[in-house]
Amino acid sequence: MDPVTASLEAVLQRHAAVPPQGVVADYIPELACADPDDFAVAMASVHGSVYRAGDHECEFTIQSVSKPFVYALALADLGLDEVAKHVGFEPSGEPFNAISLEPGTGRPANPLINAGAIVTTSLIPGDAEQSFERIRAGLSAFAGRELELDEAVYRSEAATGDRNRALGFLTLSQGVLARPAEEACDIYFRQCSLLVTVADLAVMAGTLARGGVNPLTMTAVVDPEVAKIALSVMATCGMYDRSGEWMVRVGLPAKSGVGGGIAAVLPGEFGLGVYSPPLDAQGNSVRAMAVLQEMSSRLGLHVFAPPAGSRSPIAASEVVDDTLTVRLRGELDFITAEQVSNHLLEQVLTRGIKRIDVDITHVTTVRAVAAELLRAVGIELRRHGLELMIEPPERIAAAAARVQQAPSVPFIGGPFATEPSAGRPSAAQPSAAQPPG
Repeated sequence: MDPVTASLEAVLQRHAAVPPQGVVADYIPELACADPDDFAVAMASVHGSVYRAGDHECEFTIQSVSKPFVYALALADLGLDEVAKHVGFEPSGEPFNAISLEPGTGRPANPLINAGAIVTTSLIPGDAEQSFERIRAGLSAFAGRELELDEAVYRSEAATGDRNRALGFLTLSQGVLARPAEEACDIYFRQCSLLVTVADLAVMAGTLARGGVNPLTMTAVVDPEVAKIALSVMATCGMYDRSGEWMVRVGLPAKSGVGGGIAAVLPGEFGLGVYSPPLDAQGNSVRAMAVLQEMSSRLGLHVFAPPAGSRSPIAASEVVDDTLTVRLRGELDFITAEQVSNHLLEQVLTRGIKRIDVDITHVTTVRAVAAELLRAVGIELRRHGLELMIEPPERIAAAAARVQQAPSVPFIGGPFATEPSAGRPSAAQPSAAQPPG
């Protein structure tokens, strides 16, 4: 057994030894058929390796874990500005099925509560069949395999989905739903009824971790900017009215579903999927949360954890005659580019150098901030009659182009919008928690 799988097995066994807490969802009757003892975890690295432990072959419906991925598809199809006219970004602090609409705009607070997810689903272009097929195909691309509909769960959701229909009609009355309410909700019910395994959730999360590229198929499902936005919303809103505590204790962008699954992401490294049907009062899997909290704590996975130590991007630096040659490695971001910039300027001040050659052949990534810093160093060196030569130059040029192309996007309605948007009715604001369904 490989060490990653062994580690997953160990954490699963520790939590399996404790009797499951929570209750299997039954407000959608078909979900009540789930075995409360089913328990599985999977990890998908950005390098394409997938590790599994427990009941990893068990299929279950994706439910609300689908929401950030459909949001990503809407962003990819329509762009942030258009989607933001219909759904907001803010944590609601309320249950997943609460009525959380912004005063003035009528937008649902975010795309990960039910009202916001129904609106997001309504934005996917095409008629009802085309829209659902775009969603099914898109989520399949995230998972790296074709996902199928659980007809029994779909019928059960449709038969008991009156509260979601009410949310649909309410958002329609506010002018933010993009298609008839019944149609939008039917697509949403089918979206939530797609069958996945815990490994599928890990690969979907791993696709976001890799900036929108599926680590198994190497298909670019969405672009890196869309993946960044989806992860941002997962971090602030993914665990409903426990999202704040989740980020403090676990610190991973995540999304839960009432089917018992949770997908979590460590950006740039891996995606995680955990499955256990019993839920807490907020609709989050109790065991899945406990597994992810332990892994984050024991393994130092919190996205805001300070780095363990400094890393040098300088693989070699030597002066021959009057030429300084520096070979770089790894990722060039702000902190590594700062080290390189300081090293180059220090060498210029202390050595009789007339030329500087920087080799970035073995650099894996050049971030825009690094290109900007090195450009500034080049300007400073030219002031002293020196030339900074970077090979291959196209790597820096591509990153510098991203600096020039980056748009300046205003907040919706200005820096901090307080007035209602023109032409949009004010939203009613009842927000008391109601029974699911």
